[in-house]
Amino acid sequence: MQSPKKGILLVNLGSPKSTSVKDVKEYLDEFLMDEKVIDYRWIFRALLVKGIILNIRPKKSAEAYKTVWTPEGSPLIVITEKIQQKLQDRVSIPVEIGMRYAEPSIQTGLQKLVDKGVNEVILFPLYPQYAMSTTETVIEKAEEVRAKYFPHLTIDYVPPFYQEEKYIECLSNSIEKNLPKDFDMLLFSYHGVPERHLYKTDKSKTCKIDDTHCIHSNNALHNTLCYRHQCYKTTELVRKKLGLPEEKVMVTFQSRLGKDKWIEPYTDETLENLPKKGIKKLAVVCPAFVSDCLETLEEIAVEGKEEFLEAGGASFTYLPCLNDDDEWVEVLRTYSENQVQNIAK
Repeated sequence: MQSPKKGILLVNLGSPKSTSVKDVKEYLDEFLMDEKVIDYRWIFRALLVKGIILNIRPKKSAEAYKTVWTPEGSPLIVITEKIQQKLQDRVSIPVEIGMRYAEPSIQTGLQKLVDKGVNEVILFPLYPQYAMSTTETVIEKAEEVRAKYFPHLTIDYVPPFYQEEKYIECLSNSIEKNLPKDFDMLLFSYHGVPERHLYKTDKSKTCKIDDTHCIHSNNALHNTLCYRHQCYKTTELVRKKLGLPEEKVMVTFQSRLGKDKWIEPYTDETLENLPKKGIKKLAVVCPAFVSDCLETLEEIAVEGKEEFLEAGGASFTYLPCLNDDDEWVEVLRTYSENQVQNIAK
């Protein structure tokens, strides 16, 4: 019997091929038609996405992408490739990347590993916190691709690492390195999700989207799949690690889509209101992302900064994601190798 050969697949969100309206529209079509992102019945999702959003949003999104695009291409793709290269230098098994949407796809990444003789894959979703529209859709897509094209493959998934000690230490070190000495508030802006997503993923049936039943929950079954709980848990662990007082740290959620109720408080509204409360010097970090992308570089570092300063803020500092920081790559190495060892047991 052939001995198993293992490989690592790093999976991130994805990006359009270019900043052309055509490519952005193609990307948004795949992204927004995912039932884990917009969880309406197919006909209603299609009417919303294909009938409305794709006739309005691609041009605006294409302009936004142009503000963050690099000579090498999409920042998210470029950064993920750099992470792959650094991780490959630290491990003895093949490392490839795949994106949930667009290319290089999960199928492309798995094919590259198979071509190298891999038959056991450690798939690493690069999302610290669990959500239906991130971790869950990655796993479902990977299983769909595996069943259709690679039935002989075994795939083992690295779980969300929102409270893992090495990740918290790495994130804390990154924040401390970039945090101004003089600031009034450190804002943790996480990507938002509709409130109904939390209810759909809650197997404990205890989530009430309030502090008692969500943020401060001690129910392990609830906490394992509650995105809001995990965001607040990451924040609290980092706050304690940095020794910051509670009044200097705040959590908000960004990137709303449509008119449905999303988890609060909203980042954009908060940025407009903080100066009125005497918060003039603001630092913002986005821990739902490990790699800088449109949502961090344009939505927060550009638009968010403008909103805050126009509302009366004095200074706005965006703290970059972990990106290809060597300490972060070492964290990835540790978690990946731990998963390899777990498989061997």
